[in-house]
Amino acid sequence: MSKEHGNLSINSQNIFPIIKKWMYSDHDIFYRELVSNACDAITKLKKLSMIGEYEAPDDIEYKVEIKLSAKDKTIKIIDNGIGMTKEEVDEYINQIAFSGAEAFLEKYKDKANDDQIIGHFGLGFYSAFMVADQVTIDTLSFKDGAESVHWSCDGGTEYDISEGTKTTPGTEITLYLNEDSYEFANEYKAKEVLDKYCSFMPVPIFVTNEDAGEQTEEIPEEEVTEKDTVLDTFIKDAVTEEVEKEDGTKETVEKVPAKKMAKIVKRPVAINDIHPLWTKHPNECSDEDYKEFYRKVFHDYKEPLFWIHLNMDYPFNLKGILYFPKINTEYESIEGTIKLYNNQVFVADNIKEVIPEFLLLLKGVIDCPDLPLNVSRSALQNDGFVKKISDYITKKVADKLSGMCKTDKENYEKYWDDINPFIKFGCLKDEKFAEKMNDYIIFKNLDGKYLTLKECLEENKEKHENTVFYVTDEIEQSQYINMFKNEGIDAVILTHN
Repeated sequence: MSKEHGNLSINSQNIFPIIKKWMYSDHDIFYRELVSNACDAITKLKKLSMIGEYEAPDDIEYKVEIKLSAKDKTIKIIDNGIGMTKEEVDEYINQIAFSGAEAFLEKYKDKANDDQIIGHFGLGFYSAFMVADQVTIDTLSFKDGAESVHWSCDGGTEYDISEGTKTTPGTEITLYLNEDSYEFANEYKAKEVLDKYCSFMPVPIFVTNEDAGEQTEEIPEEEVTEKDTVLDTFIKDAVTEEVEKEDGTKETVEKVPAKKMAKIVKRPVAINDIHPLWTKHPNECSDEDYKEFYRKVFHDYKEPLFWIHLNMDYPFNLKGILYFPKINTEYESIEGTIKLYNNQVFVADNIKEVIPEFLLLLKGVIDCPDLPLNVSRSALQNDGFVKKISDYITKKVADKLSGMCKTDKENYEKYWDDINPFIKFGCLKDEKFAEKMNDYIIFKNLDGKYLTLKECLEENKEKHENTVFYVTDEIEQSQYINMFKNEGIDAVILTHN
């Protein structure tokens, strides 16, 4: 392959400064965009393998590797996916990806801060230039007879393309970071960003700090597998303890026997969960699974009261889990978090154009692959498809709550202090939710019994038809309470809840 020097197909002289300007507060999304691309490349190759168009090696382990060097100020993102030929590099990198970046900016730059592109999706490969002065691509297509390709661009209008050195299918992107972005090669910072965006991507992701040198660990020799690199073997001494016998003498007792050990190169551990709980069928999930997932995602160690597992394939694909958290309305503000995902890729928190506002009091995750992403918030707000998603979520929540009131009244009453702010707010904010839930709002009467409005009216109908008496303070209004009781009239207690 002869070396080529070319110009990007669209006038790009000002595009990278514009990217940096408009995305200043969200520079970290380059990780999401590039790692998503890497996962997509692997997913495509797996599909080709399944339909017989590619014969994968028996021992292949599909993965995305991220190699960091704070010393060299570089980040490498490597996949063993579909790869690209020279023609594909020219088409997808020099033309399509660039056009996509330009189209993205056309949509983005005229938007006010409150009408931005949802999750900033759509920038793709060119997000790399938000943080890098130079970007190189080394890639080899899975196709028979394909040649390795090396591509390089310093963020200007020109690029170089030549024969590469890659020998296995896949793509390696190297970012030479600019001065403002050195922090992204720091292992702690990188993992923080990857945890935010990539915790549930569908391909294992491994992070290596190249500055740290070879990391090792010690394991029992019988646990060594053929994948391990053994550096040394040794005998770990027995653990003994000196104990006193009945006759007052002491003897040494072996508590843990000596053991054969192996020192190996540290096994890599993926930073992500490729099968998050919401992708599973509810029948496959235990209560402990749901609680553990809640703790992991929301870092909240108070157990949730209960949850709703959303699982819909038609007329749109939507999965997720909504948790009702335990709250203390006297001392805590009620703040929930609903995390929105697209094919296991994090988009943003609390997108009220997709998720009904009252649901934002809950905690949960919603994954909707069909959701239009590279559109503005205002466009989402007026999107009929998005409205159907919102209505479906509202219906499922109302069905869960009304069903609990009908079939598990004891727990419904037990949870009422925690869930009633949410239910009442929902009835005020959402007409369809109110239609379903009005009959399941309950009130505590003077005997401590919970009644629906219909039941309250039934209690008093003989003496005061269509009337419900109430008090708001049991201490300050005790004289009224005594009066009601003396007259044999029931009343309900309305608190700030």
